[in-house]
Amino acid sequence: MNAITQYPPSAVRSIVIEVVFDLVCPWCYLGIARLTRMLSARREVPVAIAWRPFLLHPDIAPGGLPRHEYLVRKFGGEERARRLQSTIAELGRAEGIAFRFDAIRRVPQTVDGHRLVRWAARQGAADALVPALLAAHFCEGRDLSNHEVLAAIAGAVGLDPAAARAFLASSEEVEAVHAENLRAHRLGINGVPCFVLDGQFAIAGAQEPEVLERLLDVALSEARAGRGFYD
Repeated sequence: MNAITQYPPSAVRSIVIEVVFDLVCPWCYLGIARLTRMLSARREVPVAIAWRPFLLHPDIAPGGLPRHEYLVRKFGGEERARRLQSTIAELGRAEGIAFRFDAIRRVPQTVDGHRLVRWAARQGAADALVPALLAAHFCEGRDLSNHEVLAAIAGAVGLDPAAARAFLASSEEVEAVHAENLRAHRLGINGVPCFVLDGQFAIAGAQEPEVLERLLDVALSEARAGRGFYD
């Protein structure tokens, strides 16, 4: 791999990485883990992450869908799903993710989860909440359509669970989540994860850290060239 040019942290403002994702997408969990690994090795780069909702299954009812019914609908049955999930689980182990697809009993509608992420972002806690939600679903089989479960996860990352519960009981941010989902589709994003750097450079899929790093360096080069990114 080519040597990475490093820039002083003061040279550019934060590079904004928009992560378009859904909470029931295992590839998103894998892709976000790889992004996190890459960024941990590039701590000299100022980065801000913006979490953008994408609804893979907007037709699922608010209470979620039994896992078996979901697998039949999406894969035609459990056997095909099991083969794919085995591949994802193997890739996940390399990132420290212990996927437990067998523990998932219901596939949730994710509007409330995305609403909670937006609420957490106001308090600077979205970066901690997103991986906690993904781990709860994919590694513990917890039901992300349940407000008590969501509030408990919020509490585990330092947020006020009572305030989270009250927020979830409202309709706040529902329209915003749907609007963001529509925006993603209008931008031509039809699958997730998708990573958009500084609104200019996009790449879809659970990319390897090296690929994401090269895209980060392209964004940094643009910033250094003075294309509107200096403080």
